[in-house]
Amino acid sequence: MTDHAYSTDYDAIVIGGGPAGLQATLTLARVHRRVLMLDSGRYRNDPASHMHNVVAHDGTPPADFRKLAREQVAAYPTATTWEDTVVAVRPEGEGYAVELDDPDGTVLTARGLVLATGVRDVLPAVPGLAELWGDRVVHCPFCHGHEFAGQPVAVLGTVPAGHLPAILAPVVSHTTVLTDGAAPVPTAASTTRTERVTGLHPSGTGVRVTFVTGPDLEVAGVYVSTTLEQTTPFAEQLGLRTLPSGCVEVDVMGRTSLPRAHAAGDMAHVAALPMPMSSVISAAASGAMAAGSLVAALL
Repeated sequence: MTDHAYSTDYDAIVIGGGPAGLQATLTLARVHRRVLMLDSGRYRNDPASHMHNVVAHDGTPPADFRKLAREQVAAYPTATTWEDTVVAVRPEGEGYAVELDDPDGTVLTARGLVLATGVRDVLPAVPGLAELWGDRVVHCPFCHGHEFAGQPVAVLGTVPAGHLPAILAPVVSHTTVLTDGAAPVPTAASTTRTERVTGLHPSGTGVRVTFVTGPDLEVAGVYVSTTLEQTTPFAEQLGLRTLPSGCVEVDVMGRTSLPRAHAAGDMAHVAALPMPMSSVISAAASGAMAAGSLVAALL
């Protein structure tokens, strides 16, 4: 294969510099494809001080993980990384055009895309919750579970109450389900409080929950469910098929509904799953798959 027959700037542009985008870029670089990774510098796990459940990186700060990954990607001569924000993506010719948010309105072209732009967590509208999000208010017991070992926790909302108390039972000392005014849900290994929650407040290294009536509740952490939104408008701009979760539909190879436009990480998942498997490991694995299948599509 030679590159000289193609008029595009790159074989592939990877949009997003989190675990999925970094792994996709590394995978493309390993087979000497001309790849550009565009990193906006904003990440879903920005509020978290440490990553967990990541083999060889358990407890590593996310910024340290990204720094090491970018250093390793930089060792490959066909890989380039820019810290730039993309504002628009569109099909152009047999490839894609990517417009940057800069004064010159720079437009880059590529034969293929890997979208790894992630999703945004829309949090419950409870005063004080957003300020504690990421370490004391969390959503995943695999990413944040052991850190609360032997301490009491709360689960806010009836949606996560169905499974979280049982998952956490061997880890924490007790789980209290906060229905926030909704009818109680039968749960195992927990107690229930149905009063309206008026706020979450930092308390030592934990959280103090206040209610419309009744005593405050002191816990080490609070689990919540979030609603997912696409971080960028690119799926809509490209007209990609999406799922009820709000994520882009991909097949097992990371392929979207457009040719040579692949997607990885939390922004996409297969239709058989109700939501993305949100973890650093899953994101990186999907990045490798999306990039590898893009290489095949470009042949």
